[in-house]
Amino acid sequence: MTDSDAGETADDAGTAAEFDVDDWREELAAKRAEKDEFFASHPHSPVPEPERDAFDGLDYFEPDPDYRVTATLHLVDGDDDEIARMETTTGGEQRYRKVGELTFELGGETHALAAYRPTGEDRETLFVPFRDKTTGQQSYDAGRYMDLEAEQELDDGEAVVVDFNLAYTPFCGFSDAYACPLPPEENWLETVVEAGEKTPDPREH
Repeated sequence: MTDSDAGETADDAGTAAEFDVDDWREELAAKRAEKDEFFASHPHSPVPEPERDAFDGLDYFEPDPDYRVTATLHLVDGDDDEIARMETTTGGEQRYRKVGELTFELGGETHALAAYRPTGEDRETLFVPFRDKTTGQQSYDAGRYMDLEAEQELDDGEAVVVDFNLAYTPFCGFSDAYACPLPPEENWLETVVEAGEKTPDPREH
């Protein structure tokens, strides 16, 4: 399950564009405040209703523009419909279509993450679940997600902004009522990503 209400907008992903750090910080703060309000009071909040009164906001790593990177998108051959079967937190399975691979530099090293879309859907959102060296420690032990939006269909070799400061905990981190896909092994990053949401508190995992 993705968290589209809290995902990126077309201004945050898609083709790389001019970047103003001050504007970025303001937009990120506004997104976080909006999400905190949603979690605290919205009927569709993943926080169980009896716990909402005690909810005082999500825990985040400090904003860090170094974790906002420009990736190159390498599309999967359109004739090769590659299906990924992801296990879920409840022991089930969900099917996604692999769209392509995002390669990028982080911490002086080259990394890659596969990007997916749900099977049977033709929307532009790229679903990017991942694990990193903070998983199970500072961040949620089932991994985190990013939703990358684009204004139009992306081309092979296109530059795509990937902002790990928008990485979020899936809804199953707040309630056992949700079944969330686990990041496949190809999306296990061998590096520390100290950006985005931290492990939900006070739930223990």
